[in-house]
Amino acid sequence: MTKNFPARPLARCVMVLGTTSGAGKSWLTTALCRHYARQGLKVAPFKAQNMSNNARVVEGPGGTGGEASAFGIWGEIGSAQYFQALAARARPDLRMNPLLLKPEADTHSQVVLMGQVSAELTAMPWRGRSEKVWPQIAAALDALRAENDVVVIEGAGSPAEINLHASDIVNMRVARHAGARCLLVTDIDRGGAFAHLYGTWALLPGDERALIHGFVLNKFRGDATLLAPAPQMLQALTGVPTVATIPMQWQHGLPEEDGIFDDRSVAAGVVTKTIAVIAYPRISNLDEFQPLKNMQGLRLLWARSPAELAGADWIVLPGSKATAADLAWLRAQGLDSAIAEHAGRGGAVLGVCGGLQMLGEALIDPEGIDGNGPGLGLLPLVTVFEPVKTVRHTEARFGTLAAGPWAQLSGVQVAGYEIHHGQTAQHPAMAARGDVAREVIPGLAWQNRAGNVLGLYLHGLFEDAAALQALFGTPGNAPVRTLDAVFDGLADALQAHFAPGILQSLIHP
Repeated sequence: MTKNFPARPLARCVMVLGTTSGAGKSWLTTALCRHYARQGLKVAPFKAQNMSNNARVVEGPGGTGGEASAFGIWGEIGSAQYFQALAARARPDLRMNPLLLKPEADTHSQVVLMGQVSAELTAMPWRGRSEKVWPQIAAALDALRAENDVVVIEGAGSPAEINLHASDIVNMRVARHAGARCLLVTDIDRGGAFAHLYGTWALLPGDERALIHGFVLNKFRGDATLLAPAPQMLQALTGVPTVATIPMQWQHGLPEEDGIFDDRSVAAGVVTKTIAVIAYPRISNLDEFQPLKNMQGLRLLWARSPAELAGADWIVLPGSKATAADLAWLRAQGLDSAIAEHAGRGGAVLGVCGGLQMLGEALIDPEGIDGNGPGLGLLPLVTVFEPVKTVRHTEARFGTLAAGPWAQLSGVQVAGYEIHHGQTAQHPAMAARGDVAREVIPGLAWQNRAGNVLGLYLHGLFEDAAALQALFGTPGNAPVRTLDAVFDGLADALQAHFAPGILQSLIHP
């Protein structure tokens, strides 16, 4: 006899909205994911649309860990949702960020739907695009609700952008669809926080105002008692209470999604090594350097001029969403000469993905994907851009590296991910003249003869424990906090600064 089990109730949805970009939505969403997961609930994050060049490679639902999953292949989601899934103790999957926009220019973005690049959607005007993608977005959210107890949803920008409201697919349309209980967070450090909260609330239609269950003041510095009577006056105007005042946290340890951190967030201790990362305009996957920021003795800085490279032990060329354009920018700043001088003195240079491509002799773009141009000439390689993007998890072992700053990686097994259009190989004419790069991982990593310049396609080198141990060695250089400890710290902050009972009330029927 077949037993009929009752259907699982749909997950309760808590949504984090912001008065502006940078108000703290991603931070708060991540903290909520860990808070509810620590209660033994099955939790998933969700963001209908993310605009970011920081992405991670994950599978569709039911993935098996191989090249393809049961419902599709490996694909991209925003890094913020990847880390939110880890905070929720959930396996990241494509439904958690069904639409990803990757800016390639100020007025153009590559559109990634359910993990895959869509040329059709990329070419389509936004207002026509939104209705076309909404069914997939709603289906992804509905599927997550059917499988979990709580779904924590992140909005984008502000929900009160009145020029975008009619075509909204990421803020209040999602909130209405899910019946979400919403928190509206603002950055009080910017000033004007109460005006931002009131103005955002006032611009929403009445049925959407009713979904706002609390205001959150984020990044507060000073004596919180001095805020009175503003929260009470705001509640009198709106009926919405201010449920939390969260202090400024310079060293929360969460990877930055879009911003670039500064020296105020450097791990404490005596600086023994300075690592400079070139911060070009279309930098991508900057979050993979967070473990370096969390390590004792390391100073991680972002360089936009030759002067900022002075004194650096390592120079890193990170990933780029527009390699040829960022390379042209790099030259315009005079950074090309500074990098060449550093390498000529035997200084360590590392190129990751787009940075690897820049280190070569030439970029060749027969399909109009990225752009043609000469490289920096620090590796005898040539890159050809292809229409099909390589998106996959990768595990590989370094071969024997030449003596120098990267020699300790010899024989180390590493895991990471690839996201790139270009395919790179030895420059044939240079090889004929005897200038051959040392290929230390087949098709993935190359080193110059002197041993101080290394380029690789693998993202995540500094997130790999074996690589960190090889490069930095001693326990004294270990990260100040593990990522899991960072998530717990975020959840602790919520419990300390939210009004009693509020977090639980958000998920009660």
